[in-house]
Amino acid sequence: MERIVERWRNVEALLLERFGKIPDLQGILYLIGINEVAVDPAGKFTKEQKQDLMHVAVCTLLEKEGFFEFTGRDGDGWPHFKQLKQPDVPGLIGQELLLKECVIKYFGQ
Repeated sequence: MERIVERWRNVEALLLERFGKIPDLQGILYLIGINEVAVDPAGKFTKEQKQDLMHVAVCTLLEKEGFFEFTGRDGDGWPHFKQLKQPDVPGLIGQELLLKECVIKYFGQ
């Protein structure tokens, strides 16, 4: 557990250096979604589009763990995924830890 905390702090330090502040997990998912869809981060997004960006991030992160499979991009360049299996993690804390571990890997920490 201490190893995850240390590596998570490394991710936070990286984001602080890059953006001047430390986003929460949802903010990090939003940034990953923007990166994966390759849209202008300064663009205006609806609430639904922001949720879609975070969904893309979650699918991208969990794809590397075998929970999703990338199926292609639509006409607008948005990636699509097929769920292969459900993560077997208990509760919200377990889900958050799984996502944090995936974020750590995504940023190579």
